Amino acid sequence: MKREIERCKEVLEVAKAGKNIALISSGDAGIYGMAGIMLEVAMGSGIEVEVVPGITSTIAGAALVGAPLMHDQAIISLSDLLTDWEVIKKRIDCASQGDFAISLFIPETKGRTEQIVEAREIMLKHKLPTTPVALLRHIGRKEENYTLTTLEDFLNYEIDMFTIVLVGNSNTYIKDGKMITPRGYEKKSNWENKKFITY
Repeated sequence: MKREIERCKEVLEVAKAGKNIALISSGDAGIYGMAGIMLEVAMGSGIEVEVVPGITSTIAGAALVGAPLMHDQAIISLSDLLTDWEVIKKRIDCASQGDFAISLFIPETKGRTEQIVEAREIMLKHKLPTTPVALLRHIGRKEENYTLTTLEDFLNYEIDMFTIVLVGNSNTYIKDGKMITPRGYEKKSNWENKKFITY
């Protein structure tokens, strides 16, 4: 962290020397990754940059626990290194008011533990305490694991910078160990009679 620009400049110098080089970024390079910085650093250099898509941890984690992101969603980082905390709070508030499923990245670090508490308070203004929550830990790594809980109770569990706090919307539920957010097909079909409406 904090060396992203220097890394991209080093990559650019290698590319200018006529070599092909890959800059590795965890998850998807275009989501809290290195793609944007690399494109900005390379701007005007004449060097072609190819962004290769990956799978961000919130998507991989969602698949692990079921299908909690079947409808509209928001991804919000709680890190205030590059974004003012007041701006982050506003985004959490707006996403909660809009009934989005919300994935919170970097909820805690060793020096920053209170923001996830405040984020929960903001969400509870607009979401029920019983709203399902998945705590996704170390997604894609050997120690990958998760906990299914609720908005009211999730702070009782271990959370660190490698945890994603995935909060459902007003229709999200947990059944048979899976967290599901309905897409809304039942509103467009008659399930009992198997008469589906095409739209």
